[in-house]
Amino acid sequence: MSRQNYIFTSESVSEGHPDKVCDRISDAVLDALLAEEETARVACETFATSSLVVIGGEVGLSDRERLKDYMGRIPQIARDVIKEIGYEQEKFHWNTCHVLNFLHEQSAHIAQGVNRDGAGDQGIMFGYAVDETPELMPAPIQYAHRILQRLAQARKDGSAPSLRPDAKSQLSLRYEDGRPVEVTQLVLSTQHESEDQSSDDIRAIVEPYIREVIPADWLTEKTEWWVNPTGTFVIGGPDGDAGLTGRKIIVDTYGGSAPHGGGAFSGKDPTKVDRSAAYAARYLAKNIVAAGLARKCCLQLSYAIGVARPLSIYVDTYGTAEAPDEAIEAAVAKVMDLTPRGIREHLALNRPIYERTAAYGHFGRAPEPDGGFSWERTDLVEALKKAL
Repeated sequence: MSRQNYIFTSESVSEGHPDKVCDRISDAVLDALLAEEETARVACETFATSSLVVIGGEVGLSDRERLKDYMGRIPQIARDVIKEIGYEQEKFHWNTCHVLNFLHEQSAHIAQGVNRDGAGDQGIMFGYAVDETPELMPAPIQYAHRILQRLAQARKDGSAPSLRPDAKSQLSLRYEDGRPVEVTQLVLSTQHESEDQSSDDIRAIVEPYIREVIPADWLTEKTEWWVNPTGTFVIGGPDGDAGLTGRKIIVDTYGGSAPHGGGAFSGKDPTKVDRSAAYAARYLAKNIVAAGLARKCCLQLSYAIGVARPLSIYVDTYGTAEAPDEAIEAAVAKVMDLTPRGIREHLALNRPIYERTAAYGHFGRAPEPDGGFSWERTDLVEALKKAL
């Protein structure tokens, strides 16, 4: 039996965090190419520092001439992302930073396996779901995300004009009988406008927004608040710290509540199972919990480069399921085609829906009308019940 009484902590970072700036630029490049051609191949990496953005990696379109024309759009795509995030600092400004593009055509040796409908690489991917939040996500990471989303909204709509884009949050939640009941520690570091603003000043600005998103009975007299604990945080973003695509994989997934296969998501087209199979694993785990088959579920998939079918399917329900885990594994294989092509078609992943995933988590978001976050649907519930 797993522990039922404990404290667990997860962190999130805002869209203005240097690594998230890079994730978003990489995903914006991906979306632009998928808008050109749904079978576009993209493996885009971004690096950012003071007044400089460097973009590299592999891309591919069926028409090489169109690909050449597309390359000239890359700097403007990056600038548009930086502008929308809100960076107009002296040493990191959307209109003045240097953007260097080193993208090149996809390796034919990598393409040959994908072109046969195989996986673009070997790897292991995990999906996870738990019934402790309405979104079937672990509460610490879910609410750490929601804090930063709400503050970004307040910054952009003008209701909190002294906040700036770079921020981090961290929540420590106390669990009792396996359920979250209290925030024991709340940490928020947010970039702000003036060196004259103290930590108390910033807390007065952010606390009302935080209380909007955290369940009221979780914030108690015992909750310790740490808002800008070092004091001044005016220099932020890539001017304060360099950023790189794919460096926040635990923030992107489950906040440490579940295993991670190691592969990052942003900048990768859906032929890369690092991304698409991780989405499929979350989709299946969420549907298992939504169906009432388990209160908690971790699901692993594994692949080999050039091979279509998954090499293994593993399910762990932590003793919370009525049916044996082996039976759930068998049911999963019946209700969804888990080849790379099958995943892409089932979840309709060959479309420009990825830039929006780059901050505030790839999971625990509402499915959108244009197909965004399709892996958050719970439309396999009846099929899973029937398969069991």
